[in-house]
Amino acid sequence: MKFDVTLLSFDLSDIPAYAQAAEALGFDGFWLAETQADPFLGLALAAEHTQHIDLGTAIAVAFPRSPTVTAMMAWNIAKLGDGRFHLGLGSQVKAHNVLRYGVKWEKPVKKMRETIEAIRAVWRSWQTGAPLDYVGEFFKLQLMTPFFNPGPIVAPHIPIFVSAVNEQMLRLAGQTADGVMLHALHSVPYIQEFALPHIEAGLAKRGLARDDFQVVTAVFAIPTNDPAYAAWAKAYAQQQISFYLSTPAYRVVADLHGWQDTAAQLSQMARSNQWHAMPALITDEMLDVIAVSGTWAELPGLIREKYGRLLDRVSYYLPFVPGQNDAGWQASIDAFHHLTD
Repeated sequence: MKFDVTLLSFDLSDIPAYAQAAEALGFDGFWLAETQADPFLGLALAAEHTQHIDLGTAIAVAFPRSPTVTAMMAWNIAKLGDGRFHLGLGSQVKAHNVLRYGVKWEKPVKKMRETIEAIRAVWRSWQTGAPLDYVGEFFKLQLMTPFFNPGPIVAPHIPIFVSAVNEQMLRLAGQTADGVMLHALHSVPYIQEFALPHIEAGLAKRGLARDDFQVVTAVFAIPTNDPAYAAWAKAYAQQQISFYLSTPAYRVVADLHGWQDTAAQLSQMARSNQWHAMPALITDEMLDVIAVSGTWAELPGLIREKYGRLLDRVSYYLPFVPGQNDAGWQASIDAFHHLTD
């Protein structure tokens, strides 16, 4: 199990120092989300200022960019980072696509499939010199002249990960991607009884096994070494879980655990802008299902005990700031590496 760090928000000016600190501490991967800044810009900086840590988007929103634009950014960072780049793609939800990005929301599962296929077609053209020829329902790519072809790179296989929550996108991940990025709002029963069966059904369609595929997620972690920080981490987890449970797209976890009434109440509170009151609905029993609590050094063992071999890469759903909790992060990193050994 690899242990990564994921920044949910960041300032581009901080990325060189953050990436170097993450690499020095011994994290396996450095991932950037697309929230308040472009993750590709941040990862280009990270690639320039690191040597061996994996780099990836967690996630980049797929549909506002054309496949060729996404392919170009990924290709350039993969070249700059000597093959360390991983492309994590997500569809986001309808409201964000339509009202924040100004793009159509249309058949998201099929469009994601075509996005991945088209990106790989562009990469194949650049690597081999073959004509670009991809025609689907949403994309028609048939022009790649030498002037616009960046040419081959040393490590042309760029792993693609798909963010997935529900059945159809999970199956698509298994059918088309190198891995899946599960949402932090999950549970072991959700992975075992819902996510993996759909992923494996997708893998079977292309003759692959679970070992040929990576399952990646963030875990709500509550380090208990310092009581003040533990209280903050618990409140932070409750806040984030309450927000996600209020969103219909993530309702599958609530349905699986009988939390439908809580989820409905949270949705109503969100519509009324009662954000500060929502975390109180997340009980300790719910936290026991979703989160992991223990000392920084204990957390990796607790995660391995809880998840077994279900996960291939994991990060904590906690902010990482160099110079803050370095000893704690180092204790978790060392413990994860010991588990690997």
